[in-house]
Amino acid sequence: MNTLNNKRPKHLNLLKIKMPVSAVVSILHRVSGIILFLSIPYILWLLSQSTTTPEGFKSVNTLFNTTSGQLINIVLLWAVTHHFYAGLRFLLLDLNVGISREATIKIAWLVNLLVFITLIYLVVKVVL
Repeated sequence: MNTLNNKRPKHLNLLKIKMPVSAVVSILHRVSGIILFLSIPYILWLLSQSTTTPEGFKSVNTLFNTTSGQLINIVLLWAVTHHFYAGLRFLLLDLNVGISREATIKIAWLVNLLVFITLIYLVVKVVL
């Protein structure tokens, strides 16, 4: 038997792999896009409910004041902010801005920082 085959892991544990910050931003950009796409029917339903009757508006307002409603709003706010800032990062990369390894790492950390700051601000102003 080949000795290289014996050293290979039997399974791949994704939690033990140290991924670069730019890869994490890229994966989270995809996740936020999926969340935004899947939330379209929910958002349209909320819009429909809140604009048809005053009772519908009150029910949507009551939903927003529940813990689960606030948690959903926080997740959606995270998805919007992360998708926006990571999308700007990818647009810059498409324009060949910040394509060196050091710049890519710095911009990825900047995206994470901007998402965190914006999310805290929006949660305090909008959700709470």
